[in-house]
Amino acid sequence: MDLATVIGLLLAWGAVFVALTMEGGSLSSLMLAGPAVLVFGGTAGAGIISFSLKHSLNLGRVLKVAFLSKTLDRTQVIRLLVNLAKIARQSGILALEEELSKIENAFLRNAIQLVVDGTQPEMVREILETEITHMGSRHKVGEEILATAGGYAPTLGIIGTVMGLVNMLENLDDPGGMGPAIAAAFLATLYGVMSANLLFLPIAAKLKARSHEEVATYELALEGILSLQAGDNPRVVATKMMAFLPRDAKRKLEEELA
Repeated sequence: MDLATVIGLLLAWGAVFVALTMEGGSLSSLMLAGPAVLVFGGTAGAGIISFSLKHSLNLGRVLKVAFLSKTLDRTQVIRLLVNLAKIARQSGILALEEELSKIENAFLRNAIQLVVDGTQPEMVREILETEITHMGSRHKVGEEILATAGGYAPTLGIIGTVMGLVNMLENLDDPGGMGPAIAAAFLATLYGVMSANLLFLPIAAKLKARSHEEVATYELALEGILSLQAGDNPRVVATKMMAFLPRDAKRKLEEELA
């Protein structure tokens, strides 16, 4: 579970409802089916038009990444590859085949398999760089779906408000109903703006940040794997990968590996 996503959503939506209560309002006053159907149903429809049906139906998996997926720890990747470099230096590259079953991450496992199979370094780099690029492209689709929804939702909210005001103006002979009608009309705008800024856009930003982090981690791993394949000293393997770390994490890992 990604606590930052959960805590952020709870804090953002909680602030809205606390502010509503402080102003003397109630949650029931914000609950109306018509505006919700227009905003959320319209946003979903516009999103499906914008992307392929396959990508749209894959939204559940995308949301799972934002809430549940764990990114690789860079320091753990460095420790793993340094350990593999030590084994390769002592017993040869073929000895790494016995370690493959212990590697949980598919990218790292496949990369080490390429090295064990004797694939040329240039080919290893090309294969892994292609995989990293396509991984980033796949992640970008999910991010774009939510970012697009964040753009459509406020506009659909405005459409709902205009529709509500038109209906109200058609019934000016009932002054007593004007207040509730205006409130109901503006609920559509509220739903659109809230869903965009407290749900769709933040999760899109989370997916973007997570994708960048994962790509950077795999690029770090790629440099370490190529260094390992070249027969570099484990210390050199670690040094090449630690260039990707923040200063504090780099210093701590240097002390650990010393």
